[in-house]
Amino acid sequence: MRLFTAIYPPAEATVHLNAQVARLRLAAASAAGTNVRIVDPTTAHLTLAFLGEVEAARLAEVRQALGGAVDDARGGAVLGARLAGPPVLRLGGGGRFGWGRSTVLWVDVRGDVSRLMALAGVVRTGLAAAGLPVDEKPFRPHLTIARPGDRLPHTDIEADLATLDDYLGPPWPAEELVLVHSQPGPPSRYHHLAAWPL
Repeated sequence: MRLFTAIYPPAEATVHLNAQVARLRLAAASAAGTNVRIVDPTTAHLTLAFLGEVEAARLAEVRQALGGAVDDARGGAVLGARLAGPPVLRLGGGGRFGWGRSTVLWVDVRGDVSRLMALAGVVRTGLAAAGLPVDEKPFRPHLTIARPGDRLPHTDIEADLATLDDYLGPPWPAEELVLVHSQPGPPSRYHHLAAWPL
């Protein structure tokens, strides 16, 4: 099973973001038939930890490790201070990963980012302590909006990034951590396996 943990923004935040995305050049390219792979707003999420392939027989271990990590975060055992309720986040600004075939556009995360990063650290530490696989890349909070690859000119990508610089969505509480089973597509499919309130 291909697994990751995520926080999902509420519909209000994704609707607001999608109104902004609709004004970008990549949306015009998509409407003209270019496959810029705009992310479906119903699947938009912030990945906290990517586990990758995990045997289905270990799913109970994953759930136990994540439940313990959330308990540690709420109790302050790892953070040094209680989570004290869900972090309040906002989507705003933007950036890209890669150039050419690997270009990915994303929107940045604002608000209680230090608490979100601490939570991601606790989750990753809990998974690793349980002997479970976890991506070792540094955590960079973001929400992917499109994967245009090399199908959009660099000038259009730069113009869209400049437009995203001025974007700021509404605040929202990150109320739960979700364990997700992903099945690559196209289209990719995501199944929520468990969730823990923050």
